[in-house]
Amino acid sequence: MRFGVFYELQLPRPWAEGDEHRLFKEALEQVVLADRLGFDYAWDVEHHFLDEYSHSSAPEVFLAAAAARTSRIRLGHGIRQVIPNYNHPARTAEGLATLDLLSDGRVEFGIGEGATRLELGAFGISARSKRALALEAAEQICNMMTLTPYPGFEGEGFSMPCRNVLPKPLQKPHPPLWMACTNRETIKAAARNGVGALAFSFLDPDEARSWSRIYYDIIKSEECVPLGWSVNANIAMVSAFSMHADRAEAIRRGQDNFEFFRYAQQRLVAEDFVPGYSNMWADFRAKRGDASDRLIQAALSRAEYDGAGIGTPDDMRRHLASLQDAGVDQVIFMQQAGRNPHTNICESLELFAAEVMPEFARDVAAREAAKATELAPFIEAALARKPRMAPLEAHEVPVVRASVKAATFDAQRQRQLAEAAAAERGER
Repeated sequence: MRFGVFYELQLPRPWAEGDEHRLFKEALEQVVLADRLGFDYAWDVEHHFLDEYSHSSAPEVFLAAAAARTSRIRLGHGIRQVIPNYNHPARTAEGLATLDLLSDGRVEFGIGEGATRLELGAFGISARSKRALALEAAEQICNMMTLTPYPGFEGEGFSMPCRNVLPKPLQKPHPPLWMACTNRETIKAAARNGVGALAFSFLDPDEARSWSRIYYDIIKSEECVPLGWSVNANIAMVSAFSMHADRAEAIRRGQDNFEFFRYAQQRLVAEDFVPGYSNMWADFRAKRGDASDRLIQAALSRAEYDGAGIGTPDDMRRHLASLQDAGVDQVIFMQQAGRNPHTNICESLELFAAEVMPEFARDVAAREAAKATELAPFIEAALARKPRMAPLEAHEVPVVRASVKAATFDAQRQRQLAEAAAAERGER
């Protein structure tokens, strides 16, 4: 099993001077620590205008800074908003390829579309059309990273003439694709498009097993027609994360912060919102009361605790074993949530790496090799079904006509040189 860390860059109010600067710097320190400890992935989301919930509006900048400070951890857009109103597909392709080159081929490309009125409304995107627009753009982004030159496109969301989109990524044909999944329908969509599933729902093992079965059944079926030029058959699932040798302390440190993540997520979708004047953290604490204290008292009365990622190393082992048995390939830890202090996050990462990670990482290569062998014929068949954009032959590439004819340009240049020479001789 692989492990990742996940960043919304949450910053609940009240905000003090310098809080955003500290937030970004500490998050980078955590990614550097995760790299050193042996975590496999660092995921950064893209959101816009979501007070308290996410200050991560430019993940390409954050991930580039992380690339410069790390050497092995994979750097994931989890996700990139690919609809052209957010980011033109050519700019996304250029940014992904540049980051892939700078990181020595460590980029993962998660695609998304946005879900809140704050984002969709600001960029003029219809909720009804967002899925189709995102898939259209993502497919063209892959074509841009693969074809030389890109033949051009006329679509629903954007149009673009033939151009050679540069640079090209180090990973061939392009970085692995993922899709944000929040329900069974999006799990099916990910499998049908041959992309990895970033499951941003918090599931019990039985539901996780159901999602995994649905996903891999479709990957193995004729329904799977790859969106990109490769198939990335993997399920990554987000989990809460707060570890301590003392279970009560793990709950005290992590439970409120993790539940704020879910509370804010629901609040932004389901309730009215006044930009710049949110007070979600205070509202959450007022409604929550002493829930963590009650959980602690209940946990102390039991030998085992099902905290779904919050608890002792033994609690975490049971949690991860259940997800592994359910068919989950990667667990992404939601450690930077609410007001969880930097020191607590780092202590949890270090404890996990020392006491839990080794036993799950020990057989990961063998598991992945067996899985690759099992899926190889299905992936080959899926790629054969893909209708690929055909590359252009040299004689088919349209000429981009000059705005200034060469003869005119040469005459202008000669006149400029003559004037410069005359000026030097003092003739003017």
